Amino acid sequence: MGERFATRAKVVSRALARRLASPGLSRAPASPARILVAHHLLLGDTIMLAPLLAKLRANHPRADIAMTVPPATACLYAARPWGVRALPFSPREPRTLAPLLAEPAFDLAVVPGDNRHAWLAAAMGARHVVAHAGDVPATKNWFVDDARPIRAAPATWGELVCDLVDGADPPPFARGDWPAPPAAPLPTAPAAPYCVLHVGASTPLKRWPPERWAALAEALAAKGLAVVWSGGRGEEALVAACDPAGRHASTAGTLDLAQLWRLVAGAALLVSADTGVAHLGRAAFAPTITLFGPGSMTLCDSGAFWAATPWRAVGERDFPCRDQARLFRRDVAWVRRCSRGLDECPAPRCMHAIGVEAVLAAAAGLT
Repeated sequence: MGERFATRAKVVSRALARRLASPGLSRAPASPARILVAHHLLLGDTIMLAPLLAKLRANHPRADIAMTVPPATACLYAARPWGVRALPFSPREPRTLAPLLAEPAFDLAVVPGDNRHAWLAAAMGARHVVAHAGDVPATKNWFVDDARPIRAAPATWGELVCDLVDGADPPPFARGDWPAPPAAPLPTAPAAPYCVLHVGASTPLKRWPPERWAALAEALAAKGLAVVWSGGRGEEALVAACDPAGRHASTAGTLDLAQLWRLVAGAALLVSADTGVAHLGRAAFAPTITLFGPGSMTLCDSGAFWAATPWRAVGERDFPCRDQARLFRRDVAWVRRCSRGLDECPAPRCMHAIGVEAVLAAAAGLT
């Protein structure tokens, strides 16, 4: 808490000082030379900003475009997709703030998600800040010069953030548009063809039962695919529950994100819960199946941008208790998601409703 407070205090004081010295512009500059995308989103939401980055680049081909990203995610941008510079930042790491405040001022800043980062944009000298309207409390919006409403009709997260930028829609994503990041060799390179089964998730309510992962692994192995288990640090026990005999290789807790990209990019199939790794698979153009439980299929859908990627969603689109109409603290009537905890939902019926056969049927159309 102390480090977060120190970071926030420095951002607040710098934002107030810079805006007093140079008030924001009521209109966006027509040809911004320097553009900032300011956020601190999780991995999946960050990857889903790709349509926004592509749109900015398509409409401002000569601009210097920079984006704040969590330090662990920065490696994915080492090859500069769409020419974007990654600026590592975490409110919990005050040392990451100084390089941001040393950046020259930005002509335009786009703030996707949490509008508190409009303060960061102002602290970095942004002359015009665009964000979605309706965030609470109102103090988050003090430095938003252009507050745009969220669409009244269902759309993907990528389409919503693209609404924050004027100009032509970006071209659809194609293989290689996001260059593979440099990565250290894998500890053990799996023999092709192989599939990656990522069992981890940000919440237990997004996890698929271990016995179904085990059944899926055996079915895919019977089809000639070597099985590689995947999980983040601390998720080794999840893999052990799926494969107590250790019949298949596991990378749980051993790879950084760049190495995980390399593993996923070479896979004949990736199966993952609705978590950041599923979106990484789409960026790497790997055949990917995402298991949807509490999350919104609509927000994560392909849309026009990701339409060419080999991706399938599996789950019940209109599950009855996926009924919370909230998006980054905003009430959005068409959003259907669930952010309940284990105290309200001790067993994820939405995940338990996904059968192994449904996953295999989706895989048949991808592999």
